[in-house]
Amino acid sequence: MDRYDLLYELYESFDTDGLRDHQRFIGVFPPVDSRVALEGYQEIATELDGRKDEIRDAFQYGETLADIAAHASREEAFTALDLLTKHDRGVNVLVLDVDETLRSAGGTDNEIPRETLHYLTELHEAGIPVVICTGQTLENVKGFAIQGLGSELVHSGSLSIVYEAGTGVFTPGHGSETKKLLYERLDERIQDVFYALRSRVLPEAPDRIREGCHLQGNEFNVTLKPNAETGSPEAEEIIDRALCYLVDLLGTVVAEGTDSEEGSEWARAFYAAADPEIRGVLERRDRLSERDPDEMPASLSDAFERIDVAYYEADAAEVGSLELNKVAGVEAAFDVLGVDDPFALVMGDSKSDLRVMEWVADGKGIAAAPEHASRAVLDHVIRTDELVYDRGEAAAVLRIVSALNRLATLD
Repeated sequence: MDRYDLLYELYESFDTDGLRDHQRFIGVFPPVDSRVALEGYQEIATELDGRKDEIRDAFQYGETLADIAAHASREEAFTALDLLTKHDRGVNVLVLDVDETLRSAGGTDNEIPRETLHYLTELHEAGIPVVICTGQTLENVKGFAIQGLGSELVHSGSLSIVYEAGTGVFTPGHGSETKKLLYERLDERIQDVFYALRSRVLPEAPDRIREGCHLQGNEFNVTLKPNAETGSPEAEEIIDRALCYLVDLLGTVVAEGTDSEEGSEWARAFYAAADPEIRGVLERRDRLSERDPDEMPASLSDAFERIDVAYYEADAAEVGSLELNKVAGVEAAFDVLGVDDPFALVMGDSKSDLRVMEWVADGKGIAAAPEHASRAVLDHVIRTDELVYDRGEAAAVLRIVSALNRLATLD
């Protein structure tokens, strides 16, 4: 009997919905220190074992099928089988964005839902390394990781944190390789641009921007965040202004020491041509340049082609290195963790996550995204494996991966 027939018979012949409810209760809601609660918990645990025994006795691969049915719905199990048929291997590493991916301010109080955390921990305990891949500062994400994931997982030796969208990698428990500062690999000119930009960005800002924004405490990237609530009209207005100012200042800094005296104009022309969203902001603010990017002096274009300007509507304006994106960070994390032949699950919602998704699409993994992800991310995910999940429901994808890996063990 092939895998499809096994799954079909499993979900047709047994009350898998009830089995999953029992498993979820046992796994996600541990017993409290109450005799009555403990007795109820034990009754459900006994019932769970009995339901699993029925499946174990009915199939040659009963143990595996019982585990699949206890975790994944029928739809999730067949999605897992489709993935296995397409890729012919299971997932061996998780690459996970945090904000609006694992946790969502829209419906989960900005914390990882208990069920998501449970399945993430299960996969990690099954031997799958975890790479947290975020634009946040290391200090912010370290605090979240220990509080949200638990100190045991964080210090297990098989968790790595790619922070500031790839400027550094932190992997506890790996001696001299625990912290890698990837930005130190850049040549001196590019490093100097970032150091100058950071030192001047607030002191030289117009009053309205200086009063309405703050500089995020990054080690390397230069990120302006709104003082107003993210996503609000006030935040949108100030971040649009901040982007225009940041592009101009970057152009000024890059042009210093060259023959060009119009660095800001050239920067506007270059980044408007490179990114439609940036062009839209510059256009709305009447800051488009009339310069032709093809006529730009090489002394400027050589630098701009290595420097990324990112715009996150009503959230942030950022300057980073194109040589230090999340892909570079993930590769460095894999190297420390010893992941030599990755087949990763990449979960994310933004353009920086999309780069990792596109990288793994070349036989190195699969991608998943929440329904509220950026349009470009959703287009990629739908075009590849269609793993789009509801807001706050990252657990659904983790259950699919769990089923995929179990199915991959069947002959």
